[in-house]
Formats: sequence, C-alpha cells, structure tokens
Amino acid sequence: MKLGVFTVLFSQKPLEETLDYIASKGLDAVEIGTGGYPGNSHCDPDVLLNDAAKLKQFKQAVESRGLIISALSCHSNPLHPQKPVAKEAQELITKTIQLAEKLEVPVVNTFSGCPGDHEDAKYPNWPVAPWPNDYQEILKWQWENKVIPYWTEVGKFASERNVKIGLELHGGFSVHTPATMLRLREAAGEAIGANLDPSHMWWQGIDPVQAVLILGKAGAIHHFHAKDTSMDTNNVNMHGVTDMQSYTRMLDRAWQFRTVGFGHDLKTWADIISALRLVNYDYVVSIEHEDGLMSIDEGFTKAVQNLQQVLIKEPLTEMWWV
Repeated sequence: MKLGVFTVLFSQKPLEETLDYIASKGLDAVEIGTGGYPGNSHCDPDVLLNDAAKLKQFKQAVESRGLIISALSCHSNPLHPQKPVAKEAQELITKTIQLAEKLEVPVVNTFSGCPGDHEDAKYPNWPVAPWPNDYQEILKWQWENKVIPYWTEVGKFASERNVKIGLELHGGFSVHTPATMLRLREAAGEAIGANLDPSHMWWQGIDPVQAVLILGKAGAIHHFHAKDTSMDTNNVNMHGVTDMQSYTRMLDRAWQFRTVGFGHDLKTWADIISALRLVNYDYVVSIEHEDGLMSIDEGFTKAVQNLQQVLIKEPLTEMWWV
C-alpha cells in the first residue's frame, strides 16, 4: 500500500510548494481536487484539458518528486434537483474523467448526489426512515429515475476511458452505506465503486472493518480515505447520530471528525489496514484531515506518523511456515 494525502488541505499553498512539503513527509501519493466542494486551486480541468504544455508541466511536477496521483476528486451533487446546480456538477465530473484519462489517473472520486422528491423539487431530500410510506415512495422514485440512470451513463463513460469512479459513502447522499453502494454497483456496473472513508462509517454506527470486508469481497473499493471520528456518548444520547448541529459546536455535538489515531486507537487502524490487505486492496490510503482541534500541519503530521506505524507496504510473499 501507499500513503497519500488529499491536497485540498493545502489549498492556500501553490502546487509545487504543496508537493515539496508532502514529499518531505515521505508520502507516496496525492489526491487532487478538480472543483466542486474541494475546489480546484491545484488543478483546473478547463486549463489542463486545453493546454498540452501545462498538462505536461502539471504531470512532471508530481512525478519529479517521486509521487503519483491516486485520484482526481470533484465531490459535488450531480443529482441536485436545481438543474443548473446539477448541470455544473455533471460537467465537472465529465471533465475530470477526461482529465484522469489524459493523466493516466485510475480513479475519480465524488459523491453519488441526492435528488429531490419530485421533478420540480428545489432541494435534495434524503430519506432515512421506511415509514410513513411516503419516504419509501420518494426513495423508489429517486433511484429509478435519477440515481441509477445517471450513474449507469457515467460508469460507461468512465469505463471506456479506463477510469473508475470512487463514490464516497457520506450521509446526505443516496449512496452512504455498503448496501447502497452495492445496490448502485449492481445496477450501474463495476466502474462504480467506493472511495471508502471510515470516518463516515463510524458516525452511522457501521464498523469500518466490516465495511471493508463487505465491499472488498465484491471488488468494490476503488480508493480509501484515512480520517477518524470520535463519538460523545452523552451527546449521542441527546442528539442521535444524525446530529444537525454545526461542526463548530464541538462541545455539544454527538460526533466530530478527528485526525487518524485521535478517534480510535492504532489497533483499530491496524485492523482496518489488515482488512484492506485481506481483500487485496493494495492501493493508496489517502489522508483527509478535518480535525477542528488541530492545525493543518499538526493534524496532517500526526496522521502521517500514526499511519506509518500500521501501513502494510511490502508485497505479499509465500507463507514460509505452511
């Protein structure tokens, strides 16, 4: 496995300064945002797709530092009920897939999106209860009319360009659990898989090790994020796991994102890494730092130090003791 980082963390720094800093930490890979929620401060598809010299310069900037690009990321809501919002996200995903093909990057990460509850809705509607039955009707309409048709088309487009789609399982979007991931993959094809982030499993009450095994056995893990979550039992009892309070209310929230090792111990992270190896995931573990208690540099550095202790890097050999 290789250790990487999602460079959106360093959006205030120029690309080459960011790459120098990441290389100095001994990392192997970078995941780079192309727009949407992550922004495009380090990688603008409109520029790179239309300027061969700048595309070459961009690729050399990464490779000359001994790094690879693990994924291009354009997290957004391509199924947003407001058509201009959806169109912008859809165009970004298309451009990012095209850019990934040119850069020979195997994965594009994004969200599945979440539609509204009817064709003329204004806002997304995320059904999370089976009753009253209205929610079941909404869910059926969303998947049959929006989720499956769109991702079937995108999966085909990506597959033709030797690119895989890594959907991040995230609350608020149609694909947010292993089950919803596998449901879409079965309908839309094997180009569609997970950008699995254990932090979003923990707050939903899902064991990330089991999520790895479930998705890994199906060959459905295309990319992996390394981010932690801490749970506050008293606040969970008050607000539940779907706590709607701002992330800034850290004393009051049921859960919050932490850097690796500060929500769960390294034994837990070693179990996650071992599960990834068990299901033959031998690609990049990409650090995503969204810890409200640590600076960018400190949170990133501690994540690197902790993951370097548990990451399995060397290739498998024969079982000499068998």
